[in-house]
Amino acid sequence: MSQSTTFTILLGGELRLTDRLRAAVADSRFIAADGGMRHAVALNATPELWVGDFDSTPADLRGAFPDVPKQPYPAAKAATDGEIAISEAIDRGATKLILAGAMGGERSDHAIQHMLYGIQLAEKGFDVLLTSGDEEAVPLLPGELELALPAGSLFSILGFSDLTGLFIHNARYPLRDFHLPFGASRTISNVAEGPVRFSLGSGRAIVLARPYDLSGV
Repeated sequence: MSQSTTFTILLGGELRLTDRLRAAVADSRFIAADGGMRHAVALNATPELWVGDFDSTPADLRGAFPDVPKQPYPAAKAATDGEIAISEAIDRGATKLILAGAMGGERSDHAIQHMLYGIQLAEKGFDVLLTSGDEEAVPLLPGELELALPAGSLFSILGFSDLTGLFIHNARYPLRDFHLPFGASRTISNVAEGPVRFSLGSGRAIVLARPYDLSGV
């Protein structure tokens, strides 16, 4: 088995196979959460574990991966299938977590929870990427962050608290030492001019990017 410390968690949201997604999951190990196993086919991946209550897994999918170990949980459990899968990855030595299928889909409650949990994981020192293929989200915490975005692509910063000391470099609408009150929309719909650099003094946020949306060109 690969000794990579990058784990891709296959979640139940929508996922489109893109070049950036392929590059992100190259040499990754995989764990599937319930119906997220359907993404293994598109990614040509064989997860090393499949967890969940399997309430959202079609019968034909259950039989498609007979050699993947299953770890069932009751429906009345205290955590989502995704959180259980992430915990299993951490127990196996994960340092980087790619949450594939974490955005959108039919369950907006799950998508928002994935962002919140992504921030918590980043605070614990994990490298975290949430992706649908079309959209990518990365936690922004106090310190520095650089995202390799194509010129003309859209991105936003979603503050999950007041943000202070916010800097945005190499964007159409740069900011310098900015205070963003919680709930304010000032940082929605910016445009990258190439790789974008961020700096944050205090607070918690998510950078939500659309690398293939070049409507800002």
